[in-house]
Amino acid sequence: MGRHRNDPRGIAQMVAIGGVIVLFVTLVILGGFFLYKSLPSDNDSAAVPENAGTTADPQGQDVETGVLYVRVVGESSDVVVRVPGGDVLADTTLKTDEHLSFDEEQPLNVTIGKPGEVEVYVHGERRDIADEDPGYSFSVEP
Repeated sequence: MGRHRNDPRGIAQMVAIGGVIVLFVTLVILGGFFLYKSLPSDNDSAAVPENAGTTADPQGQDVETGVLYVRVVGESSDVVVRVPGGDVLADTTLKTDEHLSFDEEQPLNVTIGKPGEVEVYVHGERRDIADEDPGYSFSVEP
């Protein structure tokens, strides 16, 4: 009768197992890093700033517009507001009747995802951007 014998593992098999272990550890470390980066913090760039307006009036009554006021009148639009060369003050998707308002004492760069879906007021005066291309950007001086 024949004997059944287990051959010792070859060096290639040991290297393959080591590679799988290194890959697994790398994925766990990267997952932890990206999870940490996605958690909110004190200087979270996606957070709405304290001076963002909180009262919108869909009936068209007078609303405090500040330096910049953006309100969605359509379905939704992405809105990014940042200080040139600095912090992102807002990076969000606003839905119908949601708004952002800023009273910044510094210049602002604004990008509107769907210009036809929003009303924009700069220093209290309406700026008509409805005919602009998606991703329309403009600057606001204090």
